Amino acid sequence: MIRAAIVGLGRWGQTLVNSVQGKSHKLSFTFAVSRDPTRVRDFTEQHALNTVGALDAVLDNRDIDAVVLATPHSLHLEQILACARARKAVFCEKPLAMTKAEALQAAEACQAAGVVLGTGTDKRFFPAMQALADMTARGEFGRVLHIEGNFSNDVAATQFSGWRHSADESPAGGLTGTGIHVLDSFVHIAGPARRIAAQLLSHKPPPDPLDTLSVLLQFDSGISGVLAAVRSTPAFWRVHVFGRDGSAEVLGRTELVLRKSRKDPERRTFAPGDSVRINL
Repeated sequence: MIRAAIVGLGRWGQTLVNSVQGKSHKLSFTFAVSRDPTRVRDFTEQHALNTVGALDAVLDNRDIDAVVLATPHSLHLEQILACARARKAVFCEKPLAMTKAEALQAAEACQAAGVVLGTGTDKRFFPAMQALADMTARGEFGRVLHIEGNFSNDVAATQFSGWRHSADESPAGGLTGTGIHVLDSFVHIAGPARRIAAQLLSHKPPPDPLDTLSVLLQFDSGISGVLAAVRSTPAFWRVHVFGRDGSAEVLGRTELVLRKSRKDPERRTFAPGDSVRINL
């Protein structure tokens, strides 16, 4: 059993704890780091978490094997580097860092220290998304030509938090909160991106941001892509792979629509699973 500490107990930090505590035979949270322990006391008591006020306290604790970061984006790099120095495995919520250079620095530090570095990209573990990736890898669509995706929601309006909408912490409209998951799914299926062009149209600033993001992509593999993210609108997830011999479209967590020439669309539904727990 991996004994882990959670750093940050906002909405998503609590989601991470809830996904595994008492449900996983691989990982359990034993400590929590919170700047305001009194605010989360009910939660930490419910999950039997020892609460401390600073990251150093868990890095010095030999009874902790791993650290899970659910903290503001600009803190990720220094916190990952500190975990690497302490020889603690680290799981960092997306985005891993604010720049490519910082992301490489984080990865290289963990590699040099011989510790695992994980990232919070749970949407690729939606059951329907796993099926889509497997079908593409098996060549069921023939030559893949194009991929499209949209992840939009109204979290920015209903659960507003200032740092999540700072231009320094969360640039590019919906990209940091939602679009990054689509991008991760694209790279997982189509490989590295070679070139991008993006458009962000903003109609209203936070705390109820109304903006739309549109991204054109070209991948090293020759596949083209289109990514979209809207804030704020009801939750929507779609990833669609187009190939010469067929296409498949994922809608939400468990639904996939397969299309082949001269055949009616085939709808497949998969058993639900906890993508957050699988990711962890």
